[in-house]
Amino acid sequence: MSWMSTVGSLLQQYAGGAAGAPPADVHAHFDQVAQAAPASAIASGIAAAFQSGQTAGFGPMLGTLFSNSTAEQKAGLLNQLIGSVSPAMLSSVLSAAGLSGLVGAGGTPQITPEQAQQISPQAVQQMATHAQGANPSIVDEVSGFYAQHATLVKTLGGAALSIALARVAQHQQSASA
Repeated sequence: MSWMSTVGSLLQQYAGGAAGAPPADVHAHFDQVAQAAPASAIASGIAAAFQSGQTAGFGPMLGTLFSNSTAEQKAGLLNQLIGSVSPAMLSSVLSAAGLSGLVGAGGTPQITPEQAQQISPQAVQQMATHAQGANPSIVDEVSGFYAQHATLVKTLGGAALSIALARVAQHQQSASA
């Protein structure tokens, strides 16, 4: 049985886009779709929410996700972002967290979960906004990361989830056309 036969009728209510207030049960719908759909479809939906003019935007949303993440998830996110920011931005963020010793020894530092706990969500927001400007594909990379942690995505709120579900529905419509 394909994943669409499991959640296809549910996605129909989102297929027209995410106009208006999100349905009251959008969190439950997102759970159902995230459990049934391939990670690539969920990642596409998350990326659409990050880039929508109806949400706070990539940097602020990533700050929210970061603040609700476990130490391991925080480290994973930071290690993805590091490659997309300038050395000056990286140095600034790490210095503010008291981790300036990680910068400089050649190569890209790897942030541990313990170190990630010392970095503020505001610093991640700035880092994400900078990374997006330097490397727009970082949105897709981070979306793929959070597709593996779909429960956490629900902390972004109903509007973001509706946008994500609308994109998953559109993705599936175009794939079956």
